[in-house]
Amino acid sequence: MGYDELANKIAYLSKPDQQLVRHAFLFAQKCHEGQVRNTGEPYVQHAIAAAGTIADLHLDAKTVAAALLHDTCEDTDLTLNDLRKEFGREIANLVDGVTKLSKIRITTKWLFVKEKEQLAEYDRQIETLRKMFVAMSSDIRVVILKLADRLHNMQTLDGVPKEKRYRIAKETLAIYAPLAYRLGMGEVKGKLEDLAFPYVYPEEYAALKKKAAGRLVEKERYILQFKKKILAKLYKDGIKGQIHGRTKHMYSLWRKLQRYDNDLSHIYDLVALRIIVNSVEECYKALGIIHNNWKPLVGRIKDYIAMPKPNGYRSIHTTVFGPGGEIVEIQIRSKEMHEQAEFGIAAHWHYSEKKGGIDYLLRKVSRAPKKELVWVNELAKWQKAVGDNKEMESDLGMDFFSDRIFVYTPTGDVKDLPIGATPIDFAYAVHTDLGNHVGGAKVNGKMVDLAHELKRGDIVDIIKKKNASPKRDWLEFAKTSLARGKIKSQIKGK
Repeated sequence: MGYDELANKIAYLSKPDQQLVRHAFLFAQKCHEGQVRNTGEPYVQHAIAAAGTIADLHLDAKTVAAALLHDTCEDTDLTLNDLRKEFGREIANLVDGVTKLSKIRITTKWLFVKEKEQLAEYDRQIETLRKMFVAMSSDIRVVILKLADRLHNMQTLDGVPKEKRYRIAKETLAIYAPLAYRLGMGEVKGKLEDLAFPYVYPEEYAALKKKAAGRLVEKERYILQFKKKILAKLYKDGIKGQIHGRTKHMYSLWRKLQRYDNDLSHIYDLVALRIIVNSVEECYKALGIIHNNWKPLVGRIKDYIAMPKPNGYRSIHTTVFGPGGEIVEIQIRSKEMHEQAEFGIAAHWHYSEKKGGIDYLLRKVSRAPKKELVWVNELAKWQKAVGDNKEMESDLGMDFFSDRIFVYTPTGDVKDLPIGATPIDFAYAVHTDLGNHVGGAKVNGKMVDLAHELKRGDIVDIIKKKNASPKRDWLEFAKTSLARGKIKSQIKGK
């Protein structure tokens, strides 16, 4: 990609902002003059590609500029102070953050772990790396910049020496793709996984590609005809939505097949239909129209609008018997939900320049739908409360990447917690004051120990006592970073 293409991508920016990006490009081009990548292309092409990804997400001009400059301090004679003088503190800090994150990698010791007794330790190592990755990023844009950098590195991985490819691809699957998922960036996650798949699992990739090829062609042809029938039904009822066929990502398909004995006939979303309408009301109306015309599979309806995923994903999923009895998955969402599903947290910067950072993030999340981006909100609050990244890096209680459960307050409010969470975690998720004065807890109407592990769907009632206060042993079973941070703060203050 050349600069002209990038210039077209940043047309959403104001003229002064476009000039800033142009200045960053010329500066980076001069810094990297004479440098070439292993692919043989000029080094600045990598910077342009990363900036293109940032522009596709419609982030602010300073983040696009930082993408163009992100390797200047690491791979040239330029210093951070030089960059600060030329572009200001904010852009320099973004570049510095990306440079620091480059040092987080899987060591050779853990690359080829196979023995069962080492797998648990490997998982702990990967989890720690993920936590460090987030903890070291006081501005969430740094993480997004690093994802853009890694995406282009994966797209050009063939140019890397063979002995390095496996490590880079393994890191991508273990750290970068899960991070993209947690930020709600579904499109970036899917691309990263599919690019890494053939390098980490080459035999499995080749076998799946061969196995799915014929079925994909057949399914795509069927979906095209079904799409026309659904559009006609929607238009008849006054819904002018868009319908797209969505082919399942290869890596995601492979992971799902492992749960179904490698039987492709059990995968109903190999090619799914995605209906995009104008409002939440139209989402439910469209669902009714579809179920009125094609029978749904019992137990296959998932309402992520009423109950969003922890990363903010919202949509309705249903699986129906289409024409000829073919089983098809259909996703229904509004335009806003679609943007959120594709771009995740980056969608918050669309069409307007924002400052980023933790203070901004807290304000933005507080204005967002109540259940949206719970994980980011938790991270932001904890970083702000602790204010010490070294302490944050070492706190192995942080668990932003674990599987999640939904539990309820007695009044029906939903709280999103990691698996293994306890009433203590729940109390702090409701309110700091409640967490600081936990005197007991009831789960589903019965008294339980404070170390009791909550299950999906539990109704939790915290008994508040004025004279109660956090105990040090709570740290032994508290799972969320928010709870652990608040407990530590209270203990230190005594």
